[in-house]
Amino acid sequence: MLMMFNLNYLFFFMFLVSFISFCLNRYHLLMVLLSLEFIVLIIYISLIIYLNFFMMELFFSMMFLVFSVCEGVLGLSILVMMVRMHGNDYFQVLSVL
Repeated sequence: MLMMFNLNYLFFFMFLVSFISFCLNRYHLLMVLLSLEFIVLIIYISLIIYLNFFMMELFFSMMFLVFSVCEGVLGLSILVMMVRMHGNDYFQVLSVL
């Protein structure tokens, strides 16, 4: 039980660090996508540990993994399209209009 308690603090700390990284690296799209992917991986690992702790089925974790892969592919396609059109991945080159 003590090990599970320490893992909760570890995952919360990792989530907090990745969220701070997401907030501070807001100038490059690639860094934003990497921070979001790290947050998704932390949530996925926490979900696996939680479901194994209560002896539950891991089908929901597979669904979560499929949706996170689709989210990553969508982000990478936006990044490639932005680099091809503007030449870099700065948010400053995007126009609000």
